[in-house]
Amino acid sequence: MKIPDHTVQTTYASPLGPMTLAATDRALVGAWFTDEAHLPDLTVCQQQAHHPLLQRAAKQLDEYFAGRRNRFDLPLNLGTGTPFQNVVWQALRAIDFGTTCTYGFVSAQIGRPKAMRAVGAAIGRNPLSIIVPCHRVIGAGGGLTGYAGGLHRKTALLQLEGVL
Repeated sequence: MKIPDHTVQTTYASPLGPMTLAATDRALVGAWFTDEAHLPDLTVCQQQAHHPLLQRAAKQLDEYFAGRRNRFDLPLNLGTGTPFQNVVWQALRAIDFGTTCTYGFVSAQIGRPKAMRAVGAAIGRNPLSIIVPCHRVIGAGGGLTGYAGGLHRKTALLQLEGVL
């Protein structure tokens, strides 16, 4: 993942553990659990807790966790990965609150029905946990498979949304 120039960050205290939120002046570029597998190196990003977009993202996450929000309304930068990853991340945005789909479904949606493993790898690199709902993608047999933030968090998010 390439971090855009002039990205700032802050820590958000989610009910599922601390998260790092990152943004430019124009868009949110990241929302990661601080212990997740693919957290990028953000040491070059200045801490800026009062950045308006980071505050807006934190407020919307608060509302989501309180059960008062089921869709995020934030400008997002989903162009930080490879072209394939970017397409997959865009497809994730179409998965509605309280629903799930399979990796095969996402593969078919992007016109690559046999690329389920590659889709799974791209989903695992999603830079906007929760906001771009990769937690709503499950295995073909209905099992909870893979989540960079940990399966315990994927379970909790799906429970919050009434899926489990």
